[in-house]
Amino acid sequence: MVQEASLVEYGSRRVIITVTAIICALLEIVDTTIVNVALNDMKGNLGATTSEVGWVITAYAIGNVIIVPMTSWLSQQFGRRNYFAASIILFTICSFLCGNSTTIAELVIFRFLQGVGGGALLVTSQTIITESYPREKRGMAQAIYGMGVIVGPTLGPPLGGFITDNYSWPYIFYINIPLGVIATLLTLQFVRSPRYSVKSAIKDIDWAGIALLAIFIGSLQYILEKGHDDDWFTNKTIIYLTVIAVFGAFFFIWREMTFRNPVVNLRALKNGNLRVGTVLSFIMGFGLYGSTFIIPLYTQATLGWTATQSGMLMVPAALTTAFLMPMIGKLLQVGAKQQILAAMGMLMFFFFCFWGYKILTPDTSKDSFFWMLIFRGIAMALLFIPVTTLSLSTLKGKEIGDGAAFTGMMRQLGGSFGIALITTFMSQQLMEHRSVLVSKLDVNSAMVQQRVAGLQQGFMAKGDASNNALQKAYAVMDYSVTKQAMVLSYMDVFLYIGLIFLVCVPFVLMIKNKKQAEKLDLSAAH
Repeated sequence: MVQEASLVEYGSRRVIITVTAIICALLEIVDTTIVNVALNDMKGNLGATTSEVGWVITAYAIGNVIIVPMTSWLSQQFGRRNYFAASIILFTICSFLCGNSTTIAELVIFRFLQGVGGGALLVTSQTIITESYPREKRGMAQAIYGMGVIVGPTLGPPLGGFITDNYSWPYIFYINIPLGVIATLLTLQFVRSPRYSVKSAIKDIDWAGIALLAIFIGSLQYILEKGHDDDWFTNKTIIYLTVIAVFGAFFFIWREMTFRNPVVNLRALKNGNLRVGTVLSFIMGFGLYGSTFIIPLYTQATLGWTATQSGMLMVPAALTTAFLMPMIGKLLQVGAKQQILAAMGMLMFFFFCFWGYKILTPDTSKDSFFWMLIFRGIAMALLFIPVTTLSLSTLKGKEIGDGAAFTGMMRQLGGSFGIALITTFMSQQLMEHRSVLVSKLDVNSAMVQQRVAGLQQGFMAKGDASNNALQKAYAVMDYSVTKQAMVLSYMDVFLYIGLIFLVCVPFVLMIKNKKQAEKLDLSAAH
């Protein structure tokens, strides 16, 4: 195994490597969310249906999640620098091809390949930064890196909205090209590969493991992304893919535990800290991506905001996280316990969710969100570095890459599970709340009759006939009921996400530091 000191960099070389890694991490994360606000433009421009254009997001996520667990192994096969540079080149070329797509099929294929290239950038960036810094300085480096990881999903929607409103949707892909070219040149010039990279002979490559991983993760991601749109298990495709995912998972785990040179080192999960960290990463992904999904959805669908306005709402919270990250890194360096900080983050996230539960109305003002979202920013800063440090601090050498791949994959899957669960839960709650509200609207009630009559008179004053005015009055009442039911369903989502985080607090506090972890290894932070 390589000696740690051999990869430590100093001076301007270390600064360049850090900036390169952060650019690559940001490219990958921003592209996860930047397309969300441009889907309508893509749909009109490419002549696609809503269901088809949704694949622009799904294909990228599937490519991402399939490749992330294999990044450590691929780095060993081809050398970290070569694999990292190849991933940037693939990501950049596919960004150009995405922007040049003339059909929805082309765009979906290139988005999948872009996701395959992008999946390597996040985990490999973390490992490169980790091994470029001496142990005592890793806290601050990882805090700076962590800013990109947290801020990235928030930057996507406002940046995408601005580009789409002022230019056209292909430019959300074209902006990756100059950054990708610069990052590739810097990587080839400055990044070095560890000496423990050992290639496998063709006969030793775990081809079956690679195939089973792609089948299992690809099927699972499809189910999560498309389940709600396809009405879950009433759809044959979802049923078939669920069966495939279950069997794929079983045979993948069996293969990786028995093959001499597995593509994903599941044995690393024997490490107790990593096992706990993967669970916490899943929950953190659930909260991070779930809240990033639910707030813009609420402000646009219920309050009628534009995509840019909704995206800008999240910026102060992201800046709060960025401001606090270096402080959290310092606290860990001086001996603060990861468990205490992570538990505080979980508690703060509960307060953020409960605050959201209390303030949501059909016409909540922009100012009402400010301090609530600041709480979210503080919670994410308290959670991110402590959880990933806790996950990886007792791993050494190439195990760090394996562990980073696990936590990265679980965070991504947590986000996918979160969005799928939130979407399904909200549709169920919407019907339930609407049913309850309608049952309380008594047509014989003087208040209801007065409200309908007032609306009818208003429409008649604008020139509508009496019967048309009455129909429009009932339509307005129906819309008001639906809107109120939507708000109640958003409130439920906030409440239950908050309760999930609250329940985790005592479990996080019960985690014990292992003896070998007493001397903190901030190489873990991601």
